Amino acid sequence: MSDTAAIVLAAGLSRRMGDLNKLLLHVGEDILLAHVISACAAATDHQVTVVTGHQAQAVIDALAPASVNVVHNRQFEEGQMTSVESGLRGAPKAETYLIALGDQPLLTAGDLKELLAAHQAQADGRITVPMVGAIRGNPIVVPAAQRALILADPVNLGCRKLTRTSPERVHQFRTANRSFIADIDTPEDLAVARSYAISKEYNLNAAL
Repeated sequence: MSDTAAIVLAAGLSRRMGDLNKLLLHVGEDILLAHVISACAAATDHQVTVVTGHQAQAVIDALAPASVNVVHNRQFEEGQMTSVESGLRGAPKAETYLIALGDQPLLTAGDLKELLAAHQAQADGRITVPMVGAIRGNPIVVPAAQRALILADPVNLGCRKLTRTSPERVHQFRTANRSFIADIDTPEDLAVARSYAISKEYNLNAAL
């Protein structure tokens, strides 16, 4: 492993889930957020940073007694880019930063290690973004130098915008692994995930 710090974004409003906070729902043996944090912890080198916002105390309580570095984004309602900024500012100093979404139930530590290995071998200082066909995935990998550029220029705080408008700063990791593009946004998505009894022992790639 390289010197990598993981940041898990857990501040969103989960609007498409109605009154439910999707990150706190059980999918298999763990709540969704805990599954992502565990995968990140096993693949990186520092305490995982979790960015909270919506229902922050409920998220913190649900993660106890997990050892995580919690960063609260007071501006979470302004969009994901504010959580990216909060995470980059609050994470431990590292050579690279793995920025993950809290709602990806298929991600494993092996998937993340594969992504990080590709970044280390080919990125040459760029941000690494997984691509499954034409679909942009998550997590992304941000080198320390790019972190400084993102934080210095408020216009580019949103990594999705950055990768779209500045392709020269992006390394596309081409993969057929659908774990990087599978997430849970709606009750229907949750029902599908639960129907496969997601746990640490499963692999759903063949089913999606």
